[in-house]
Amino acid sequence: MPRRAAATIRVVEPDAVHRSRMVQQVINKVMLHGKKATAEQIVYDALAIIAEKTGKDPIEQLDLAIKALTPALEVRPRRVGGATYQVPVEVPARRSKTLAVRWLVEFARQRREKTMAQRLANELMDAVNSQGGAYKRKDDIYRMAQANKAFAHYRW
Repeated sequence: MPRRAAATIRVVEPDAVHRSRMVQQVINKVMLHGKKATAEQIVYDALAIIAEKTGKDPIEQLDLAIKALTPALEVRPRRVGGATYQVPVEVPARRSKTLAVRWLVEFARQRREKTMAQRLANELMDAVNSQGGAYKRKDDIYRMAQANKAFAHYRW
């Protein structure tokens, strides 16, 4: 049975305050149950915390954090004659950014700080300094891809 038409790629509009698509993407990921205003408040508060603590431009810090969390390689399962191999493949640019934002928010939610804004701000600052859960996830995936280099010839 053939697959249906591929999903259309929707363009993310830049956010109102910083005119940044990346900020909007983070807002959309933080949002739960369609509560966008709440998500915006959380992200803007987190950016304010970063500006206060580091004294640097929060948007630049966000971009640095996303760059630090962007994976180059990942493993995808590939079945070859009854055995499933973890085959390392390069991550397309769009997916790598999406994964970075997903991990950032996912690990921010698991942190112990009091408010979500503080959690997000600290996870972002950790990512810039090559620390934190999201950075560890990226590192683990890269290591797994390196460990399975032997199966690279199964790429399709």
